[in-house]
Amino acid sequence: MSATSVNLPEASRDRPVWLRVGTLLDGTSTTPRRSAHVVYDATEIRFVGDEGQTPPRELVREGQAMPDLDLPEFTLLPGLIEAHAHLFLEGGELNAERRAAYLRQTPAQLLAAAQPRLEKLIRLGITAVRDAGDKDGVGLALSRQYKSWRAEADLAGAGANTPAGSPCHADPRPYVDSPGAAIHHQGRYGSFMADPLEQYASPEACVAARVAAGADRIKLIPTGIINFKKGAVTTEPQMTTDEVARLVAAARALGRQTFAHASGDAGIERAIEGGVDSVEHGFFLRDDQLAKLRDRQIAWVPTFAPVQKQIDHAAIMGWDAEEVGHLRRILEQHAASLAKAHALGVLIVAGSDAGSYGVAHGLDFLYELELMERAGLPPWAAINAATGTSAGRLGYKEKFGRIAPGHLSRFIVTAHAPLTTVANLRLPRRVVFDGKPLASSIDPTGL
Repeated sequence: MSATSVNLPEASRDRPVWLRVGTLLDGTSTTPRRSAHVVYDATEIRFVGDEGQTPPRELVREGQAMPDLDLPEFTLLPGLIEAHAHLFLEGGELNAERRAAYLRQTPAQLLAAAQPRLEKLIRLGITAVRDAGDKDGVGLALSRQYKSWRAEADLAGAGANTPAGSPCHADPRPYVDSPGAAIHHQGRYGSFMADPLEQYASPEACVAARVAAGADRIKLIPTGIINFKKGAVTTEPQMTTDEVARLVAAARALGRQTFAHASGDAGIERAIEGGVDSVEHGFFLRDDQLAKLRDRQIAWVPTFAPVQKQIDHAAIMGWDAEEVGHLRRILEQHAASLAKAHALGVLIVAGSDAGSYGVAHGLDFLYELELMERAGLPPWAAINAATGTSAGRLGYKEKFGRIAPGHLSRFIVTAHAPLTTVANLRLPRRVVFDGKPLASSIDPTGL
């Protein structure tokens, strides 16, 4: 069967689909399953079994004894999770003046500009996004829209078949959750996406206000950013360990996880000691801090792409040879830290920081996975970072990111082996979303 001729059937709530695939990546295992069976409907995955473990009769159609399709050359893996993206920003725009003009738009205009990105993401196989914050309410609006869409889709299918053309089939959209505005200190880095702690009587009041506004989690900005001209974080952390700890405790009391923008070892230390659930970026992590991440089950989202893009577009960014040298050194150190983190068993989660300068939504998340592989992660580990590890640690409100019974039927089927290299995820493939195969945005004809 050729890569362009496979035709996956559409599942409904009363018509499950049974596939046998040559390779199955479940999102958490370190080795693939071979000659695996998967049964799914429009709601969820019903069965996963190895060769010889055929599904029970009650999980397939009456009288069905063989798979609907036998795909020995294909790999099936979970839909990808982009764990750090700013949906209100257009990262692919490299012109500084146009980027500045873009940010002068109204919140309604920013939201309208963000909407088309969602379909682009889903057709690339990115079926969930953890938004990383904005002060204009774009991420919160997209999160509310997903929840509304999901409720309507569930209502349409409740107690009945879910035929093609129903809401959950006609307008698929990725899961989105968002912190709303991040939290920073007045006059310090982050004003374009955050509201300051000084607006509130206490850290606890600040967190309560975010939750009241609809925040799915709480985003903290305890540090500044890298000074690319000097190749280091040159500003002092903007939050104390006590402030981080109080914000984290307040968030947990209200059932919310926290994630912290943190680069520079001093600020990273405060984020770790404050007890955040994940460290974002984490440039200049020390080896002892990697051990703390592992021991405290704090996830690390390393975001190579925004720094790599500074090198890729150095002429446009205005960096000279010395500054490019700084950037290369930073990435080499970051890659070494990632390799050590993997060896130590740190929970590594994939996020591209899409929306930052030069980092486009969608394709640059795939680029992030390639950069993680280039840094030393085996392809299976990069895939797990974008699927099961993310889903297992970051507390999403739906079950996705794994190929396992009870998880949503949102996955990728491809003839181009991602275990050879994750770069193969750029090649034509078929995305299945709630049982329906979607056309790929890379090759509209399908796989």
